[in-house]
Amino acid sequence: MVDDNLDAARSLVALLNVKGHRARMALDGSQALAVAEDMQPEVILMDIGMPGLNGLETCRRLREQPWGRQITIVALTGLGQASDRAESERAGFDAHLVKPVDLTTLSRFLANAP
Repeated sequence: MVDDNLDAARSLVALLNVKGHRARMALDGSQALAVAEDMQPEVILMDIGMPGLNGLETCRRLREQPWGRQITIVALTGLGQASDRAESERAGFDAHLVKPVDLTTLSRFLANAP
Protein backbone atom coordinates (compact mmCIF):
# COMPACT_ATOMS: atom_id res chain seq x y z
CA MET A 1 0.00 0.00 0.00
CA VAL A 2 1.49 3.31 -1.11
CA ASP A 3 -0.17 6.54 0.00
CA ASP A 4 1.15 9.80 1.40
CA ASN A 5 -1.88 9.94 3.72
CA LEU A 6 -0.56 8.10 6.78
CA ASP A 7 -3.99 7.39 8.28
CA ALA A 8 -5.39 6.02 5.02
CA ALA A 9 -2.33 3.86 4.40
CA ARG A 10 -2.21 2.56 7.97
CA SER A 11 -5.93 1.72 7.96
CA LEU A 12 -5.84 -0.14 4.66
CA VAL A 13 -2.71 -2.09 5.62
CA ALA A 14 -4.36 -3.12 8.91
CA LEU A 15 -7.50 -4.19 7.06
CA LEU A 16 -5.54 -6.18 4.48
CA ASN A 17 -3.56 -7.93 7.21
CA VAL A 18 -6.78 -8.83 9.05
CA LYS A 19 -8.12 -10.27 5.78
CA GLY A 20 -5.09 -12.58 5.61
CA HIS A 21 -2.85 -10.64 3.25
CA ARG A 22 0.75 -9.78 4.08
CA ALA A 23 0.64 -6.02 3.59
CA ARG A 24 3.27 -3.34 4.07
CA MET A 25 3.09 0.41 3.77
CA ALA A 26 5.10 3.06 1.97
CA LEU A 27 4.37 6.77 2.28
CA ASP A 28 5.93 7.96 -0.97
CA GLY A 29 7.25 6.73 -4.28
CA SER A 30 10.87 6.36 -3.14
CA GLN A 31 9.83 4.22 -0.17
CA ALA A 32 7.55 2.20 -2.47
CA LEU A 33 10.46 1.32 -4.75
CA ALA A 34 12.58 0.17 -1.80
CA VAL A 35 9.78 -1.85 -0.17
CA ALA A 36 8.79 -3.42 -3.49
CA GLU A 37 12.36 -4.45 -4.25
CA ASP A 38 12.68 -6.01 -0.79
CA MET A 39 9.24 -7.63 -0.69
CA GLN A 40 8.52 -8.25 -4.40
CA PRO A 41 4.78 -8.31 -3.76
CA GLU A 42 2.11 -9.82 -5.98
CA VAL A 43 -0.05 -6.66 -5.78
CA ILE A 44 0.65 -2.98 -5.11
CA LEU A 45 -2.15 -0.52 -4.31
CA MET A 46 -0.84 2.97 -5.00
CA ASP A 47 -2.08 6.52 -4.81
CA ILE A 48 -1.26 8.66 -7.84
CA GLY A 49 -1.24 12.16 -6.34
CA MET A 50 1.76 12.04 -4.04
CA PRO A 51 4.36 14.79 -3.64
CA GLY A 52 7.82 14.15 -5.02
CA LEU A 53 7.83 10.88 -6.90
CA ASN A 54 4.16 10.51 -7.79
CA GLY A 55 2.37 7.23 -8.40
CA LEU A 56 2.63 7.45 -12.19
CA GLU A 57 6.42 7.79 -12.16
CA THR A 58 6.75 5.19 -9.41
CA CYS A 59 4.76 2.73 -11.50
CA ARG A 60 6.96 3.41 -14.55
CA ARG A 61 10.09 2.79 -12.46
CA LEU A 62 8.67 -0.42 -11.00
CA ARG A 63 7.92 -1.69 -14.52
CA GLU A 64 11.56 -1.07 -15.53
CA GLN A 65 12.71 -3.68 -13.00
CA PRO A 66 12.71 -7.34 -14.07
CA TRP A 67 10.96 -8.26 -10.81
CA GLY A 68 8.44 -5.40 -11.26
CA ARG A 69 7.00 -6.52 -14.58
CA GLN A 70 4.84 -9.26 -13.06
CA ILE A 71 3.42 -7.27 -10.13
CA THR A 72 -0.24 -6.29 -10.39
CA ILE A 73 -0.18 -2.54 -9.77
CA VAL A 74 -3.47 -0.86 -8.95
CA ALA A 75 -4.06 2.88 -8.85
CA LEU A 76 -6.08 3.64 -5.72
CA THR A 77 -6.74 7.33 -6.14
CA GLY A 78 -9.21 10.17 -5.90
CA LEU A 79 -8.64 10.88 -9.60
CA GLY A 80 -11.41 9.22 -11.60
CA GLN A 81 -11.83 11.04 -14.92
CA ALA A 82 -11.37 9.13 -18.18
CA SER A 83 -8.13 11.06 -18.79
CA ASP A 84 -6.84 9.99 -15.35
CA ARG A 85 -7.59 6.36 -16.16
CA ALA A 86 -5.88 6.63 -19.54
CA GLU A 87 -2.82 8.22 -17.94
CA SER A 88 -2.55 5.49 -15.30
CA GLU A 89 -2.84 2.82 -18.00
CA ARG A 90 -0.04 4.48 -20.02
CA ALA A 91 2.14 4.53 -16.88
CA GLY A 92 1.74 0.76 -16.50
CA PHE A 93 -1.04 0.35 -13.93
CA ASP A 94 -3.13 -2.80 -14.36
CA ALA A 95 -6.28 -1.31 -12.84
CA HIS A 96 -7.65 2.00 -11.60
CA LEU A 97 -9.88 2.17 -8.51
CA VAL A 98 -11.30 5.45 -7.24
CA LYS A 99 -11.30 6.39 -3.54
CA PRO A 100 -13.16 5.79 -1.44
CA VAL A 101 -13.06 2.23 -2.69
CA ASP A 102 -15.81 -0.12 -1.62
CA LEU A 103 -14.19 -2.83 0.53
CA THR A 104 -16.23 -5.57 -1.13
CA THR A 105 -14.96 -4.45 -4.53
CA LEU A 106 -11.38 -4.33 -3.28
CA SER A 107 -11.63 -7.75 -1.65
CA ARG A 108 -13.11 -9.22 -4.84
CA PHE A 109 -10.36 -7.62 -6.90
CA LEU A 110 -7.60 -8.97 -4.65
CA ALA A 111 -9.11 -12.45 -4.68
CA ASN A 112 -8.97 -12.45 -8.48
CA ALA A 113 -5.54 -10.85 -8.87
CA PRO A 114 -2.93 -13.11 -10.47
